[in-house]
Amino acid sequence: MSRIGKIPVKVPQGVKVNFQDGVITVEGPKGKLIQKYHSVISFEPGNGEILVKRANEEKQTRAFHGLYRNLLNNMVVGVSAGFAKTLVINGVGYRAEVQGKLLVMNLGYSTEIYVGIPEGIGVTAEASGKVTVTGIDKQQVGEFAAQVRKLRLPEPYKGKGIRYEDEQLRRKVGKSGVK
Repeated sequence: MSRIGKIPVKVPQGVKVNFQDGVITVEGPKGKLIQKYHSVISFEPGNGEILVKRANEEKQTRAFHGLYRNLLNNMVVGVSAGFAKTLVINGVGYRAEVQGKLLVMNLGYSTEIYVGIPEGIGVTAEASGKVTVTGIDKQQVGEFAAQVRKLRLPEPYKGKGIRYEDEQLRRKVGKSGVK
């Protein structure tokens, strides 16, 4: 049995989960998420929790078991609490601000960088150099944060660039530290 797949998904109050025609629909106070699933996986709703079952013991089915359990759990957490990623912009003159549906950043290049904010994602930029990406879809929040980080990766000597708040950078000494 899959270690992840056998853990029941807890459904909080105010969240409705529906399984119909190979599609999971999760609706909650923050919004609605839809995900297709494979026919070898079945879901058994119980009192306040959902069990994920599989039809056979094939390798691909076992992989789907843990996958769809985690996808369902991420959907339930997303519509009830939401997800957030915080990016830290570090460098002299580096800054970010939100203008409507655009994230405008100065990252040491000759021009400003404009990034369109996708539907379903919220972005806030603080003067201290923190950019917070929020949303109900964990994949979408993580992908947008990764795309923003990729615009100026953190460098190992002075630490300039965009990094995740909980990311640890390995700093290098540089030429002057060799003596």
